[in-house]
Amino acid sequence: MSNATVSAYTSPQPRLPTPSPYSTSIASTRWSSRPPIQVINLVLRFLALVLAFGSALSLAAISPRNSKLKNQSSRFCSYPGLLYCFSVNILSFLYAAYQLFKCICDISHRGIFISDMISDHISFIFDQLAGYLLISSSSVAVPVIQQMENGNSLKKAAIVSISMSFASFLIIAANALLSGYKFCKRIIW
Repeated sequence: MSNATVSAYTSPQPRLPTPSPYSTSIASTRWSSRPPIQVINLVLRFLALVLAFGSALSLAAISPRNSKLKNQSSRFCSYPGLLYCFSVNILSFLYAAYQLFKCICDISHRGIFISDMISDHISFIFDQLAGYLLISSSSVAVPVIQQMENGNSLKKAAIVSISMSFASFLIIAANALLSGYKFCKRIIW
């Protein structure tokens, strides 16, 4: 063979990679292409929502319905500390529901609900506020529980409510750390 025919067969042509059946990985799917901080934030917001709702529900569900059981000491409304705890948990539930809705909209619609800068500011401020209100309401309700008589169904419900409220505080505190991280990252960069 001559050099011309050999060079025709061995001409330097760019080699394109062969498509592999594994070229589309799981990392390219819509859910897992999100930053892990968004997924963690979504899970924490959902847990805060469930715990705040459970805390408020445990106080509200124990109120007596029939007239022979209606005395003032068996209703949480007669104790200002428990009423404060109930109202803070309702507010925390509403805030967690808003944040959960915003997280879902950010993941599905790529952040068109609220701009990222405003969202970071709002989340940073209100996470701090919600955490403070939850821990203060829990600490106000503890002396009220200690003054109640043992065996009272309201006391048991209040203990469950305070426990869930404190767990909700821990989750809101973790959310506050995440929102503080995003807020500081935005300020620095």
